[in-house]
Amino acid sequence: MRVIGGIYKRRILSWPDDAKHIRPTKDRIREAIFDALGPLDNLTSLDLYSGSGAMGIESLSRGCKFATFVDINPIAIETTKKNLLSLNIKNARVINKKDELAIKDFINQHETFDILFLDPPYETGEYEKIIQLFIENNLLNPHALIVIEANREINIPTEWYIKRKDYHYGEVKVIILWR
Repeated sequence: MRVIGGIYKRRILSWPDDAKHIRPTKDRIREAIFDALGPLDNLTSLDLYSGSGAMGIESLSRGCKFATFVDINPIAIETTKKNLLSLNIKNARVINKKDELAIKDFINQHETFDILFLDPPYETGEYEKIIQLFIENNLLNPHALIVIEANREINIPTEWYIKRKDYHYGEVKVIILWR
């Protein structure tokens, strides 16, 4: 696995061989997502369910000023930290918490994000519930982007977004929402 574009282009990212329940976003899918997103200069990103941290690292490589990585899996947390260290990335933080606990902290700290990468475990992902928490608690900045990776159809109320794009890559469905 590697960084696709930006200042860390072609740099290799670590991926644990024995990681169960961690699913990397393939390079070609990441490339298509970031091509669709366009410039990310001075934005902030949240890589919820970060796995190896590839999505957040890619956002930093392409101009984001800061990235937050959240995961509950200790192997994912260590892999993300290892990848950030190997690239000497300092404008990031890694949070080892369950999604809803991290979101509660963001609410209490009045944090907001420009990009939300949402790629939970397919079998347990509560996409609609998580997005609703972000929207109802104003955790997304105006014109924020939400990037969803799923293996099924996701029913997002149209009042939650202005524009929607859907992409299919085999069994993987990518949805990009613009607020």
